[in-house]
Amino acid sequence: MDARTIDALDQWCLRTLLGIKWHQFVRNEEVRRITKQPDLTAIIESRHLSISGHIACMDDDPDAKMILTAPPPENWKRLSGRPRITWLNIVQRDPTAYNLTLNEAVDVAQNRPLWRLMSTYGTKHS
Repeated sequence: MDARTIDALDQWCLRTLLGIKWHQFVRNEEVRRITKQPDLTAIIESRHLSISGHIACMDDDPDAKMILTAPPPENWKRLSGRPRITWLNIVQRDPTAYNLTLNEAVDVAQNRPLWRLMSTYGTKHS
């Protein structure tokens, strides 16, 4: 799903929970301030960073670590009908918000307190 669609659904749910009707003209920022909730996409990205940090801190033997750090085979082709964006693409994209490449993010993930701070209180939270 698109990030805007996810955030729109989240905003609609918050407005419904608070009993705010469309004709009351309450701004989205005001709803976020009242509920003290970050955008749902920010929470999702934080969780992506958290799980990729766990995988990056693993020993080099597990398959998950090799999948995270190894490039796909040259002759690999996505099956028809499968999503264009894979989990690996998302994991590679998320560190770019912090001006990091995937390999740099794997190195930073070795420092657990810094990685936890970055994934919990990242620049995407409102």
